[in-house]
Amino acid sequence: MAHQYDLLGEFYVALDAKGRFRLPSGLLKGLGDRDTLKFVVNRGFDHCLTLYPKPVWDDIKAEVDALNKFNRKNLQFTRLFYRGASELVPDSADRLLLPKQLLAWARVEKNLVLNALNDRIEIWAETEYEALLNGELEDYAALAEDVLGGSSTGIEEVA
Repeated sequence: MAHQYDLLGEFYVALDAKGRFRLPSGLLKGLGDRDTLKFVVNRGFDHCLTLYPKPVWDDIKAEVDALNKFNRKNLQFTRLFYRGASELVPDSADRLLLPKQLLAWARVEKNLVLNALNDRIEIWAETEYEALLNGELEDYAALAEDVLGGSSTGIEEVA
């Protein structure tokens, strides 16, 4: 069952001394009932973390769990996918405590960027995020052509 979210935006936040950050109100609005809010965080791609609302995690988990584990690539992917995965529940101040081993893996020191991607949120060390975007801006037009050039998405090229 696909769960619908419409998360959008970039949010710059800072970790406190305990490794917590507050979920911005712009994200909380799109996440639903705060009383039942749960997440799973795990390693993403390119040294970021991915924060999934629990229903989205459950859908993806079902796909991963259905893979044939006798296929070596499937087993390797499953191990990497679950590595470090941790359930998180916001405290009464809407803060999340990120596991130290995941913070270290993502090269996070203090400042984070939360990059909302519709149904999940990437968590980046601010320096890593800025370096990634600075390197990709020049390739954005070519990437858009490769990804959307032959599609019927309704995205029109602006002359």
